[in-house]
Amino acid sequence: MSGSNGNGRPATRSGWLELRGERDLMREGYEFLDEKRMILAAEMQRQLRAWREAQDVWDRQQRLARDALALAAARHGFEGLTVHPAARLDDWAPALASRRYLGVNLVEAGPVSATSRPGAPAALPSVEAETCREAFAALNDLAVELAVRTTNLKRLIAEYVRTERRARALENVLLPDIERSLQVMAEQLEADEREESLRVRYAGRS
Repeated sequence: MSGSNGNGRPATRSGWLELRGERDLMREGYEFLDEKRMILAAEMQRQLRAWREAQDVWDRQQRLARDALALAAARHGFEGLTVHPAARLDDWAPALASRRYLGVNLVEAGPVSATSRPGAPAALPSVEAETCREAFAALNDLAVELAVRTTNLKRLIAEYVRTERRARALENVLLPDIERSLQVMAEQLEADEREESLRVRYAGRS
């Protein structure tokens, strides 16, 4: 007598074939997710190297800016330096573009459209003050690259975690469960076939 498997499916040949088809689709899905997480991991490594390079450049420029600030302050005094015209950033804007990578929206930074410039002529201009302004202005451009790499890494990590979670759910939960169901159905079908064979044999003797 036909029963049902753990998923409530009737233990029939068609039900077994249908469940096996679902298992095959799950396997394909797992293989896709497994490959995807490997590709994501490789891109994360590439972005991490780019981030480290950008961080190194930022650190060097920050040291240059700090040294330039010390020289400018020595030349004008701290109070004298604070009254120098601030740099204008009205037309300063980074060129950003986005691209899709395995469902992740990654950002690419292009050249900055304009550089910062003094807002007005300084009353007491000096090479030290101008060098200080340029050094700190350069940090703006470098900050864009660093922010882009940081954003890409965070997005890739989030997608990797989602992909890993789905792959592990298929590998450790769904696929084993469906394999057990297929085994139960196969055993029930085999028992039904033996029962039917015996019924036919004894019916022929009566």
